[in-house]
Amino acid sequence: MRYAAIDIGSNAVRLLIADIKENDGTVSFKKNTLIRVPLRLGDDAFLNQHISDKKAADLVKTMQAFRNLMDVYKVGEYMACATSAMREAKNGAEVVKQIKEEADIKLEIVHGQVEAKIIYASHAEQNIDKNKTYLYIDVGGGSTELSLFSSGELIASKSFNIGTIRILDNQDTEETWNAMRDFIREHTRHFKGVLGIGTGGNINKLYKLSEEKNNAPMSFSKLKSLYDYLDSFSLKDRINVLGLNQDRADVIIPACEIYLSVMKWAGIKNIYVPSVGMVDGIIQTLIDENYVKSALK
Repeated sequence: MRYAAIDIGSNAVRLLIADIKENDGTVSFKKNTLIRVPLRLGDDAFLNQHISDKKAADLVKTMQAFRNLMDVYKVGEYMACATSAMREAKNGAEVVKQIKEEADIKLEIVHGQVEAKIIYASHAEQNIDKNKTYLYIDVGGGSTELSLFSSGELIASKSFNIGTIRILDNQDTEETWNAMRDFIREHTRHFKGVLGIGTGGNINKLYKLSEEKNNAPMSFSKLKSLYDYLDSFSLKDRINVLGLNQDRADVIIPACEIYLSVMKWAGIKNIYVPSVGMVDGIIQTLIDENYVKSALK
């Protein structure tokens, strides 16, 4: 059996096709195919609160391609979610309708709290000590999702309109930064030794650049050194000298700034990077929903 997850983010659009496996009553998945298309819907949405005809047409073409791939791979179940950019675009509902009509994909625009719930459904904490306290930090193009867990229990969760594309477009506000800082300080002050769990394309790339071994966490000081190193290069040199993809070379700087700020405010000295994200959470959500349904039959 195969499931598919579609994540329409503010920076990129992703399709994950996963093979579903059941063993002794435990259902898991293995990634089969992952495709990423850097559409940058956030540039339209955050500046104009509108998805342009050109971007909408590119998105529809991408969804048509995803639909064809899902058919070829014989995907049994799928879920398609759009996040911050589509939330803010006043014509978001029209684009959703167009995608349904022209690509036969049912797309849901999810609220920030639902996005946070899907992200931590990825079970990013599976291989670490569940008895400790963790702050999930997911940084996207348009928003940052934070979820605090202690001893496996969700303490607090919130989405903030601070993201890499939003910062590059100067659409982040001091008020939102302050609100995120206050949320973090309020909910982490009762816990000692809070650890970070970072998800998203930028932290995955930063972790690879850090050359940490055996899934070891990345320290705050290592991340700060990486930030200083990357920021010492021009955008052009981050692409040509460091070999970063064009659509990663600019957003990785504001991503660093967000992760470093969150870690500083929460007193986080180390962050785990399990290389999962929204699409992994969507697949797990599908598994959880369908497994519960079958168990109830």
